[in-house]
Amino acid sequence: MQPDWITGLIGGLMIGSAAALFLLVNGRIMGASGLIGGVVDGSGWSNLVERLAFLAGLVGVPALIALATTRPDTHLTGNLLIVAIAGLAVGIGTRMANGCTSGHGVCGISRLSPRGIVATLVYLGVGAATMLIARHVMGVI
Repeated sequence: MQPDWITGLIGGLMIGSAAALFLLVNGRIMGASGLIGGVVDGSGWSNLVERLAFLAGLVGVPALIALATTRPDTHLTGNLLIVAIAGLAVGIGTRMANGCTSGHGVCGISRLSPRGIVATLVYLGVGAATMLIARHVMGVI
């Protein structure tokens, strides 16, 4: 097994464990977009410290791991406009779907939520179609 697969497996186990722990401790679904949205719009200020701690871990742990190990080649484009447009599209899609990959994909599917399963199938399908068009039709990635 190549090291990139092992890294992905470890990352998946960490995300799944974090989602399970968040649900067990707080009784709420771990959705990164919901946690960030509550900080930004003020609706989550009643548990702001908890949200910020979780978000700091979400960003900080991968950063520490990246410093300690060699980073895998991501094949990310060097075109910052494409990266910015992709980020905005993800943000808009997350808002439209009323949740993100961690909320719908990790937590929704594990709870057999029909809404989570459908949302996951839709965003994976749209992501695959977008990649197909951007790479093979437009040649921008």
